[in-house]
Amino acid sequence: MPRDPERLNAIDTSILDLVAQRIDILRQAGGAELPAEANARIQAAVDRTATDHQIDPERLRTLLRHVASLSAAELEPRRVAYLGPQHSYSHLAALKYFGDAATLTPESTIAAVFDAVVRGQAAMGIVPVENSTDGRVVDTLGMFVQNPVNICGEVLLPIHHYLLSSTPRDQIVEIYSKPQALSQCRGWLAQHMPDVHLKELSSTAAAAKLAAEQPGVAAIASEAAGREYGLNVIAASIEDNPNNVTRFAVLGGHEPSSSGDDKTALVLQIIHRPGALADVMNVFKTHNLNLTWIESYPMPAGPNEYLFFLELEGHKQDATVMAAIEDLKALTIRRDVLGSYPRGRETAESKSAAGT
Repeated sequence: MPRDPERLNAIDTSILDLVAQRIDILRQAGGAELPAEANARIQAAVDRTATDHQIDPERLRTLLRHVASLSAAELEPRRVAYLGPQHSYSHLAALKYFGDAATLTPESTIAAVFDAVVRGQAAMGIVPVENSTDGRVVDTLGMFVQNPVNICGEVLLPIHHYLLSSTPRDQIVEIYSKPQALSQCRGWLAQHMPDVHLKELSSTAAAAKLAAEQPGVAAIASEAAGREYGLNVIAASIEDNPNNVTRFAVLGGHEPSSSGDDKTALVLQIIHRPGALADVMNVFKTHNLNLTWIESYPMPAGPNEYLFFLELEGHKQDATVMAAIEDLKALTIRRDVLGSYPRGRETAESKSAAGT
């Protein structure tokens, strides 16, 4: 059947009219949706209608997320700080969460992302929290210790590393990347590139830029970084763990309402006495709350003293979560609720796009 330009034009015009109507509805309601709430609603909408369309659900989510991003940019432009530079994995996580229309601003360090949010230079920020291969991101936890900025969302980004270069594989003498990426590929590198010198840089995207400028140099970075700098893919998905995922925290002053599938993050300083940690764990057992993450962090001021980062299922407005937080008061010296937010979801879309 031949294409019908008039029908296609009519459909495209209808889509544009619907986008304009969407923006008007939000304007009349007082402004753009919060990103966490928009993403949760989009996820639910696609889940409900997944069998009604012959289209990949992940592509539908991407479409709606970018429409929501465009709406927000028209109504309430928000600057979002991320650990740069562009085409780093933090940048990919920011695109996944905020959409292409968001104003994304790279920062050189995790501390600078926090600082931009605290000072109001950015409405929101995004930072890596933990990786399924390398564990916690110490710089991020350290910033939460110093300044407990509110967490209002999370992003799960599967990490697929690419060996990129403009030099043929047998002529590569140096490979650059950030320390975490080199660590996540150590087994592959030992087996396939045992005689090549490994060099650390501050980011994977910076490594890709260097590889584009210097012969004999390769980078471990995302596929997107390779496209940006015109590099060839020497080897794809070279991470040792095929289920390599980095979890990112979204920082911001707002607090998403309950979505029905939420998590709450806490920082606790526990009274230093025998059985104190067991008593804290018993609080969550008593209230039938499932912990999804627990991490110890050494106190900066004293030896053998630790803070504990915990994450549990539920929203801080839930009665059981509120009761547990209240019960923790008698067992802790410090008790910071970092925020409640919709649970992030690892998607096939991110698996195909990602590479930290």
